[in-house]
Amino acid sequence: MTTPFPFVSGQVLTAAQLNDIQNLPISDKTASYTLVATDVFKRTIMNNAGATTITVDDAIFTEGDVIQIANKGAGVTTITAAAGVTINTSGSLALAQNGGGYLLCLSASNFLFFNLGGGPARNLEVSALIIAGGGGGGGVNNGVAGGGGAGGYGTLNGFDNVLLVSTNYTVTVGAGGAGGVGNANGAKGNDSVFNLTTVEGGGYGGAQGAAGGNGGSGAGAGWTNATGGTGTVGQGNNGGGGNGVTNATGSGGGAGAAGVNNGAGGVGLSSTITGSAVFRAGGGGATLYSTTGYAGGNGGGGAGGGAANGTNGTANTGGGGGGSTGTTTFNGGTGGSGVVILRYPSNYTITIGVGLAGTTATVSGDKVTTITAGTGNVSWA
Repeated sequence: MTTPFPFVSGQVLTAAQLNDIQNLPISDKTASYTLVATDVFKRTIMNNAGATTITVDDAIFTEGDVIQIANKGAGVTTITAAAGVTINTSGSLALAQNGGGYLLCLSASNFLFFNLGGGPARNLEVSALIIAGGGGGGGVNNGVAGGGGAGGYGTLNGFDNVLLVSTNYTVTVGAGGAGGVGNANGAKGNDSVFNLTTVEGGGYGGAQGAAGGNGGSGAGAGWTNATGGTGTVGQGNNGGGGNGVTNATGSGGGAGAAGVNNGAGGVGLSSTITGSAVFRAGGGGATLYSTTGYAGGNGGGGAGGGAANGTNGTANTGGGGGGSTGTTTFNGGTGGSGVVILRYPSNYTITIGVGLAGTTATVSGDKVTTITAGTGNVSWA
């Protein structure tokens, strides 16, 4: 039984109702909600699998009012102050599943919130490997072109990367940049993102006579006096330049080493996040004029094309595309797409949102989710 709040003039209560004076009716909510004055006489309980808010407006309640709030849904419910309202608390205004508390109105615009438990859990440690798309190699029309730079290489350590359950985190997997068609620069690779960390796409390979582009790793230059692109500090290395050598070109930088003059792409870096050592983010190779192309950097870099098109970087490695060389028209290789790999304790379950492509495996007692394409959100429960 619940007492029939609010009382009205002349109302007579039964003994049972008086004995049940502290019981209030439950007001279930399944979507974000703004409190109203009559919620003083109810227990407002949220029930939603996703994140929601309960908003407190100004000048709705009076001094001494108490509003009880709880969350029984899987999604976190956050108590939110509207314009002009202040809510102070020694705990959290975010309520995880089965959490609750009560608001005490001190004035029309000032409240205290007493959190009785259920602040969001912070015990999910996620390690991440984030690699951006590689840059495209340069194209030529009777000349030499530079190799594309590898996509930026970023890591997050689980101990230092503590996330909330039932909270959405953004993921973007960057596509590789297109190779240059004819005597044209390649295209820069696209950035990859996990939560607050962005790694930069690889620089574009320079066409005949052009400098290499800047990026996660810089790209190679496409001629004698042109310069290689600059890599982003902490994500990659510089591309190679012509260095004054006749008919010379530069290879793309990789995550583990810079590009060089007339040589293989810069080597990538090795990670064991998936359970075995794998190199990724190698730079695109370059080529001397009308000779056999040099290899791409270990880690998915495309080979340079000697009297041929440059080779594409390997998908989901962020490898740079190979530059082309020849006496006629040849195209640069396309950069390899990036990847986002997440490793976390096996007692959590990930949800991969719409717009993302990925798979999950179990490795040495952990789960490893590899996201290979798209933009969207992930969350854990």
